[in-house]
Amino acid sequence: MNRRRQNKDDKGAPKWMVTFSDMMTLILVFFILLFSMSVVDATKFRAIAESFQDRAVFDFYPSIVPFENPAEDREVKDDPFEEEADPFETYLEMDEEEINEQLDSLLEEVVEYLEENELTEEITVSRDDRGVVLVLQEQALFETARADIISEAEPFLGKVGALLNEIPNMVKVEGHTDSRPISTAQFPSNWELSGARASSVIRFLIDESNLEAGRFLAIGYGDTRPVAPNTTPDNLQQNRRVVIVISDPTYSDDDLY
Repeated sequence: MNRRRQNKDDKGAPKWMVTFSDMMTLILVFFILLFSMSVVDATKFRAIAESFQDRAVFDFYPSIVPFENPAEDREVKDDPFEEEADPFETYLEMDEEEINEQLDSLLEEVVEYLEENELTEEITVSRDDRGVVLVLQEQALFETARADIISEAEPFLGKVGALLNEIPNMVKVEGHTDSRPISTAQFPSNWELSGARASSVIRFLIDESNLEAGRFLAIGYGDTRPVAPNTTPDNLQQNRRVVIVISDPTYSDDDLY
């Protein structure tokens, strides 16, 4: 009789295990609850913060505690979650009229610099559908048949670099030569010379003004795009030039190339 009762009591899990399982389940639920409370939804928190920053709400419920500086305390504090505005993104969000105004302002600054430094005979600037266009004669940048920028050109190119630091526009630099052939160890033809000159200008702007290389495009046209017939010394001089195009953001990228 006692043996049968003992065998019946031994069936199933021990009673302590049931209590232990319940305790483990409660602990697990407790930690899950703590974890869920520690995760803050940034979007919801920002919405709540903005609602508290709405001064119109508090106009109907003035504080009973007097402020020492009411004007300062009523100012809306900065949202800690608000990111600082990117000047480049702000520029790209401008409408066409605002972009035109900024390019016109850039044109005026360049013209003023050229006049102050008596560079108007060697450097010309204009505005067309591509953007702001600077034409630099060979003698303003290089020695004959060379692609190394002369020291006299560095102040002006530094000014160009400073202006480019203020705007995100793409910049196209073109090298042009006259029709007289060249054949040296460094430049077998006018193609290499024109391309090297365009690259030298870009390299200077990137190195001196810490500009992004991806904004620039170097093209060597050789003598294929003269602005005057290669028949007189003056015309030959006009054709030996470097053109810097600060592009209008609304101008097609395909047309830029």
